[in-house]
Amino acid sequence: MALAASCVPETFAPTLFGGLVLSLEASVVDLSTVANSASTQPSASSEDVSFCNVTVTYTHPGQNDSIIVETWLPVDNWNERFLAVGGGGWNAGRTAGTSAAMAAAIADGYATVTTDAGLGSYSDPSPWVNPSPGNVNMQYLQNFATSSLNDEAIIGKSLVRSFYGSDPAYSYWSGCSTGGRQGLTIAQRYPDIYDGIVSGAPVIYWTRMGMANTWPQQFMNMHGYYPYGCELEAIAAAAVEVCDGLDGVVDGLISDPDACLDSFNPQELVGTTISNCSQTGGEITISESAAKVASAFWDGPRTVKGDRVWYGPSIGAGLTLLAATNCSTGVCVATENLGWPLFRYFVAKDASWVSNNLSHEAWADMGHSAFQQWQSIMDFDDPDISRLQRAGGKLLTYHGLADPMIPAKGTEHYYELVAREFPDVHDFYRHFPVPGLGHCSGGAGGPPLGLLTQIRAWVEEGTAPDHAKMNFTHPDGTTQTRILCPYPQKAFYNGRCGNAAKLDCWSCVNRNAPARTSSSTSRNQWSF
Repeated sequence: MALAASCVPETFAPTLFGGLVLSLEASVVDLSTVANSASTQPSASSEDVSFCNVTVTYTHPGQNDSIIVETWLPVDNWNERFLAVGGGGWNAGRTAGTSAAMAAAIADGYATVTTDAGLGSYSDPSPWVNPSPGNVNMQYLQNFATSSLNDEAIIGKSLVRSFYGSDPAYSYWSGCSTGGRQGLTIAQRYPDIYDGIVSGAPVIYWTRMGMANTWPQQFMNMHGYYPYGCELEAIAAAAVEVCDGLDGVVDGLISDPDACLDSFNPQELVGTTISNCSQTGGEITISESAAKVASAFWDGPRTVKGDRVWYGPSIGAGLTLLAATNCSTGVCVATENLGWPLFRYFVAKDASWVSNNLSHEAWADMGHSAFQQWQSIMDFDDPDISRLQRAGGKLLTYHGLADPMIPAKGTEHYYELVAREFPDVHDFYRHFPVPGLGHCSGGAGGPPLGLLTQIRAWVEEGTAPDHAKMNFTHPDGTTQTRILCPYPQKAFYNGRCGNAAKLDCWSCVNRNAPARTSSSTSRNQWSF
C-alpha cells in the first residue's frame, strides 16, 4: 500500500500536444470484491482491491470541447501492463460497462484507462451532433472517431510513468462493438500505441452498417409487411433447428451460416402454426409477409435495381431487434430501430426528421449521401495495416455469427481484404467467428474465453493462438466448451471420437469456399 500515499494530484503532470489539461483529480478507491467474467479474459475474482483513480479533464484549445480520461492504477501488485478498454454504441467509454471491465482488469493487475471522448454517456448522439439544423459538430465527431483514442493512450501512459516510475512493459486494447471499431481504428491510425489489440464485433463499415440496420424497417414500410414478433422468433428458431446439425453435431448452434443458406428457406414455414403467440395471446400461423421480412433481413440491403449495399446478419441471427413491430393496438406497425440516427443526424442533419414513408429510391439516395459524406471519417476499412505489422503489433478480432446488429460477414470481408494485401496475415492478425454468439454477448453461444491472455502470449512469447475456446449452453441445459478456429478455418467434429462434449474430438480444418459471398470482391464492386 506504499503507493497509496502517492495517489495525490501533485504526483501527476500529464501533457498533450494540442491539448490543455483543465483539471486532475486523484484518490484511492477500495473495491471490497471484484467478480467479473470479461469477454476477452479469464474471470477475475478478487477481494480488497485498491487502486488510484486519476481523472483528467482536458480540452483542445479553440475547439470548445471537454474530454475526460479516467485511469485506474493498482496500488498493489501491478503486473507492469497497461490495458485500455473500449466503449459501446455512441459511448466512447467511461460507462458502467467499461467500469466493470476495468474492475476486472484491476483485479488482474493491469493499469487501465477509458475515455468519454467529450461526449458523456448519452445513448444517442442527439445532445451533441447537430449544434444547429443542417450542421454536424465535426470536432466532437472527430474526437469520437479517432483523436480521443490517441489522446487517452498518451495521457494514460504518462500517469503510469508518474505513479510507478516506469513505462508499462506492454500495452493492450480490448473492446467490442464501438470498442471493436476503436481497436481497428488504432490498428490503422495509431499502430504503435498498443502492442496487442482485441476487437470484438467491430463497426468497421459504419455507413454501410447504418444502412443495413435501417433496411428491415424500410423493407416493411415499402411493402406494408408488419409481422408479429412471435412469427419472426419462430422463423429464427426454425433456422437453427434446420441448420444446427450441418456441422455433424446437434448442439443449438449454427456453425456454418453459408451452408445454411442452401438448406433453409423461410417461405417453407408459411402456414405453420404458432401455438401461443405472446403478442396475440393465442394461436396464429406464420404469414408470407413474415417469411419475406426474414429473407430480406438476412439477405441484407439492396438498391432499387437489386444491387447489394451490404451484408445482412447471418442466417439464424435474431430478427426482432431490427425488424421490430408494435402490435399493441391490434394493428402492427414498424418501430424505429437504432440505424436511423445515421439518416436523421448525419444526412438530414435535422433532429425532427422522421423515417416514415421513404421510397426505396429515396432511402438508397440517403444511404449513398451518407457514404459520400462520412465514409472517410467513420469507416475504418483500410486493409493496409503494414505499420502495425512493422511495429510488431498483433491483432485479434472475433464476431458472433448470431449477431443481429453488426453483420459478421463484414468482419470476414475486412479480414479477406487484409489477407489479399498480406499473404502472411496469420503472422500478425487472426479472426475468430463465434457460433451462436449475439452482439458481443447473449445468444446460445458465449464470448471467446481468454483472448487477452492469448494475445499476451502472442505478443510477449511469440505463441500465436491456433484456436480459442468458448462456453455455450447445450439444448440439454448443460454448459459445454467448444473450440473456435481462426478464419478461414472452421471447427470439425470427428464423429468417430464419440463425444462432442470432449474438446479432443474437435479440430480446425479449412472450410470450403462459401457458395454465396461477396467477401472476396473489391470494395468498389458494391453498389456504391
